[in-house]
Amino acid sequence: MENLVQLAQMTVAISVTYVWIFRFHNVVKEFSQFALSDLIRNLTGATKISLATLLIVGIWHSSLVLISSVLMGLLMIGAQYFHFKIKNPFIKHIPSLILLILCAFIALLSIQ
Repeated sequence: MENLVQLAQMTVAISVTYVWIFRFHNVVKEFSQFALSDLIRNLTGATKISLATLLIVGIWHSSLVLISSVLMGLLMIGAQYFHFKIKNPFIKHIPSLILLILCAFIALLSIQ
């Protein structure tokens, strides 16, 4: 089970990092649709990349996993909120929903 949690940690971390670095043009477009400022977008990105880093480091230092997965999950809840707010089609909700589920899985299993 530990390997499955670590795989989930790597999946969340790599996915978030990929989107915020290599698909940043899409992030800019979405935050514009959400009517959020560049400052909020940049703070969100820095926070997500930091939490993704902590999830990877958490493979070796398990004390970092719970807080980083919970905080990342909260950011994914925020993403869901904004997708609902602008009435995006469900397909746009799926990436952050999957990451939210993975964060919940990581958090729940890191408590034990």
